[in-house]
Amino acid sequence: MRAPNFALADQTGTVRNLSDYAGGWLAVYFYPKDDTPGCTTEACSFRDEYDYLQAIGLSVVGISRDSVSSHAKFAAKYDLRFPLLSDPDHAVISAYGAWGEKSMYGKTYEGITRLTVLVNPDGEIVKTYPKVTPKDHAVVIGRDLAGLRGSSEAAL
Repeated sequence: MRAPNFALADQTGTVRNLSDYAGGWLAVYFYPKDDTPGCTTEACSFRDEYDYLQAIGLSVVGISRDSVSSHAKFAAKYDLRFPLLSDPDHAVISAYGAWGEKSMYGKTYEGITRLTVLVNPDGEIVKTYPKVTPKDHAVVIGRDLAGLRGSSEAAL
C-alpha cells in the first residue's frame, strides 16, 4: 500500500512532506498526546535508539494533534531530535488509519490510536504496528528494518 502524502509543520514550524523522505526508510509513529506517560516513553525510546536508527538508514517522524508550540516544548524537554508533526484536524492521522474508537474508564470516544508504519524507499507501507509497547518500540522497529534490509539486499 502506498503511504498517504502529508505536509505538516514540525516543532520548529518547518513543513515536512512525505516526499522529503523519498529514497530512504521512514518510521511514522502516531501518538495521542505530548508529555503524557506512554507517549513520553515511546518518544524517549526513539530518542535513545535514534543514532542506531539513523545508522541503519531510518528516519523517524512522530505525529499527533498537538500544536507546534506543544511539540516544541515536548521536544526540548526530552531532547527529541526528530520531527514531531502537528495534525490538529487529524486528516493525516485518519488517512493512515490511526484515528478511531478508544475507551478509558468505561467511556468510549474518538481519538488517536498508537500506531506506527514503516515506509520503504519507494513510499510503500511495508509493515504496520497496530499494537505498540512504548518502551521497546524503537528497538523492535530497528530489528525489523535490519531484517527487511537484509532480505531485500540478499535478493539483489
